[in-house]
Amino acid sequence: MHKSLSFQKVVAFVGIVLFVGKLIAWQLTNSDAVFSDAMESIVNVVSAFMGLYSLYLAAKPRDNDHPYGHGKVEFVTAGIEGVLIAIAGLLIIIQSVHSLLTGISLHQLDWGIGIVGATALINYIMGYISCKKGERENSLVLISSGKHLQSDTISTIGVVLSLLLVYITNWLWLDAVVALLFGGYIVVVGYKIVRKALGGIMDERDEQLLANIVQVLKENRCAEWIDIHNMKVQQFGSHLHIDAHITLPYYYSLREAHQEMEKVIRLLLEHTSRTVEFNFHMDDCKPFSCEICTIECTLRKRPFVKKIEWNAKNISQVKKHKLIEETKV
Repeated sequence: MHKSLSFQKVVAFVGIVLFVGKLIAWQLTNSDAVFSDAMESIVNVVSAFMGLYSLYLAAKPRDNDHPYGHGKVEFVTAGIEGVLIAIAGLLIIIQSVHSLLTGISLHQLDWGIGIVGATALINYIMGYISCKKGERENSLVLISSGKHLQSDTISTIGVVLSLLLVYITNWLWLDAVVALLFGGYIVVVGYKIVRKALGGIMDERDEQLLANIVQVLKENRCAEWIDIHNMKVQQFGSHLHIDAHITLPYYYSLREAHQEMEKVIRLLLEHTSRTVEFNFHMDDCKPFSCEICTIECTLRKRPFVKKIEWNAKNISQVKKHKLIEETKV
């Protein structure tokens, strides 16, 4: 988390420098597309400082008021950032339409192309690094910041292309049309970030994450783990909280049952680089469990019928697995 915070400071500083550069390019060219691109950079600066604050909060240890820590703030920040990105896209669209209706005079396009092109290159490099660091450190703030910078790069490239075409053809309307198209793209990017952030705030199930966990359990499944159900996974910044019920043989001692539960926990920890908090509940097997249990047991109440293959759907169900319920699916 400390590395994420340090890098976010760099993102904030670079954002300010690029914003000033785009303002200079706007003054030189009088291009509405460049002006819109500069206005979007304001969002970059605001988002970078919001990201700094959220990473600072997320790094704070859990306390009595926040028993799960402060990691959820990353989803809030990412959501606000997504809204700002969408607003920036709408502003670009509005400005582009205004330019098409009223017309515009451009000048010193060669200087504008050079300055804006340089900001695009720097933005893309910073966005790429931010996304990669965010993926390694499971930081939604760095990932959303990186995507924002990359979307800003695409819009900036659109501005550069429009300036080049205008410079070559003297078709002034191209400046506004290209900006209009990329404004729409930015709105879509902002919507996707907001959608992901809302999913995190509301603890929406991460299908891919759950599927990965189930795959690890299936590949290393022990006969003693008769059943795993009611599994829920919550994300708090870069941390995970996993709840689950595990069904074990009823004749196990408390020590034996706890050892099997620890095997499952160690297995999952070995297959993730994230910090994980577990809350496992141990259930004893029931007579209907014999039908899905592969243990060669002399205490069976019913004969073995079929092993239930775990998947993301049935491992999340609240009740213990039964063959009768499986046939209803």
